Amino acid sequence: MDVASPPYHRRFSRPGLSEELPAYTRRNTLTPTVARREPTEHVYLLTEKNRPWVTLKLYSGAKSAKSLPTFFEKDRINGSLEINADRGDSIHSITAVVTGRIITGASPSDSYTFLNQSSPIWAKSMDIPRVPSPSEGASTNKLLGHCEWPLSIPLPRNVTIPSVKGVLQTFRLPETFLERHTSASIQYDFTIHISRGKLRSDSQVKTAFGYVPSIRPDPPSLLRQLAYQEVSPLPGPESDPDGWKTLNPFVFRGVLRRDRAVGIQCTLSLAKPLCYARGTVIPCSLKLECDDRTALDLFAAPSAIAVHLQRQVKFFSKPTTYSRQDVAWNESVANVGAAVWWPSPSYRRDPASRYLDGEIKLAKDLRPTSAVGHFSISYSVVLRPFQVPHFCSDPQDILSEPVEIATMHGRGPRPYAYSPPAYDPMTEQTDEHYEAEAALRFLF
Repeated sequence: MDVASPPYHRRFSRPGLSEELPAYTRRNTLTPTVARREPTEHVYLLTEKNRPWVTLKLYSGAKSAKSLPTFFEKDRINGSLEINADRGDSIHSITAVVTGRIITGASPSDSYTFLNQSSPIWAKSMDIPRVPSPSEGASTNKLLGHCEWPLSIPLPRNVTIPSVKGVLQTFRLPETFLERHTSASIQYDFTIHISRGKLRSDSQVKTAFGYVPSIRPDPPSLLRQLAYQEVSPLPGPESDPDGWKTLNPFVFRGVLRRDRAVGIQCTLSLAKPLCYARGTVIPCSLKLECDDRTALDLFAAPSAIAVHLQRQVKFFSKPTTYSRQDVAWNESVANVGAAVWWPSPSYRRDPASRYLDGEIKLAKDLRPTSAVGHFSISYSVVLRPFQVPHFCSDPQDILSEPVEIATMHGRGPRPYAYSPPAYDPMTEQTDEHYEAEAALRFLF
């Protein structure tokens, strides 16, 4: 599946080096123009006696006909259905069904359906609504010859199902999710059911499809919007307090070179709102304070600071032991991004403090924050123990702050990445969605 994400943004030099750049003409970043791509056609056939008797065509936002159909929030499943009904008297009804499932295992009992939407296309009974057809053979209670129906099936934005506690709750439809190393997945299917009489078996044509919700962060502070528009350094937490969330200071204690007790006070700030479009960055700011200047310089080295974006996938599944009737809690935790740092030019250097600017680059195909029923994807920015040679401390995480990942840019100027390309970290690749398309296709 080709999942749309905010386009890759231009890289700029670190703040303070802008005088080395050539002159430029300011672009209007408030109203970017995006060329709309023509829909991609996907064709699925059912054959009988070496010739197609059912042809399903779907039109989607996928980049290629070889990819799974991709639909976005507010889209309709548009296409057409053709049936060569030489013996149409055996067909009782034709129905289009859209399903969304949480799959946690290989058996049918390891699947939970959170979306099941049926749309009648044609039926023998005149009491059942029919999709208008230009084919004369589809106008009676028996299909005759070549019959065709246009399809335009709406997708709901939300579903109301029981939550983990059994209470009805409304959830936004989650994005398609399938990874090789995660045993839970979110899968959507589109199926045409052809129901026949008792003497002949029913038929169906079916395809999985990708779904992308429209999640947009709120605009950043006015000062940060101005910085993006002017391509100027971002104002820090002290000059733009409304634009940052500053976490409570944490004193990081340990022993340096086995005999030197050290305490570093860390104050981490994250740009608000704490919701970021994939394909952009999470701006960070870090203040370090210590009376030991030698230790302070060691901890202020960009390579020593370990701030990661951590993703947590949680889901329930049936336990493996048959003696228990309840469900088991499962979770998968992985680092999906790492912050890069550089000395902040916005603060004066003083003997007892160091200030650093940083950002976490977000992959374009990062799955957004979501929750439906007993499945959820959540993110946190985590500050871990500093990677200083010959330093011993408690290995547990220090600070953790929940954040959200969106699928669309917020209103206003597009965010920029300020770290030089050489600062790009090698992030752990956890998303196997595109490779998993082959597994989906094998099912059908």
